[in-house]
Amino acid sequence: MASILVVEDEIDICNLIRKELESQGYQVYQAFDGEAALRLVEQLPLNLVILDWMLPKLDGLTVCRTIRQKHLLPIIMLTARTDEVDRILGLEVGADDYISKPFSVRELTARVRAMLRRIDLDAQTPVLAHNFSASSQPDTVARSSSATPPPIVRGPLYISLAEHTVTLEKRPLDLTPREYDLLVLLSKNPGRAFSREFLLQELWGYDYDGFDRTVDTHITRLRKKLGPLGEKIVTVWGVGYRFVV
Repeated sequence: MASILVVEDEIDICNLIRKELESQGYQVYQAFDGEAALRLVEQLPLNLVILDWMLPKLDGLTVCRTIRQKHLLPIIMLTARTDEVDRILGLEVGADDYISKPFSVRELTARVRAMLRRIDLDAQTPVLAHNFSASSQPDTVARSSSATPPPIVRGPLYISLAEHTVTLEKRPLDLTPREYDLLVLLSKNPGRAFSREFLLQELWGYDYDGFDRTVDTHITRLRKKLGPLGEKIVTVWGVGYRFVV
């Protein structure tokens, strides 16, 4: 049973969300200000956070940024701020999804189910790096059955395609299958910009029905795991992402 923290200072809305999620079998905790939210994140084994933007004591952006410094659990942000720059800001500080107020509780719970299902699938789905065909796109990941593929080395980053392992400064990185696929594809093609649509098609498949922010969510987590080296994965505005050397 997934554990969810709902951070919302409007008590009626918070209780409404809690009631709906509990009816679907989730364990729900509540916080009504930013400081209480951060305390509960440290105390509880959470699977997801639903976080309002406008909170007393600490605003939602500060809470989101602070959580991201130590934790990778998914965050869905709620806000009445609908300008594009606000949505981008929320995603840049670490939110995984974004729902504008007023919102449908049914939509929110659908987003919650999709987010948790996606995280679960990432942990179970076999990696796809070896499934790329050399002819699908130039320099996409290809694995030869007749020869050991050379490793990818980018400074302190070492990716062994043969052993399917990643080390950073000689320390192993624990990546999900999708994170591994993303890192291999981007680092194997430094300087090349990949659109979100291309990444979705190559890594999730043409029939993948996830939300628009799927790629952004995985890039955020990958950057976090890479630490300072995560800055090598840069956003190409209006396009997608590329790895710089």
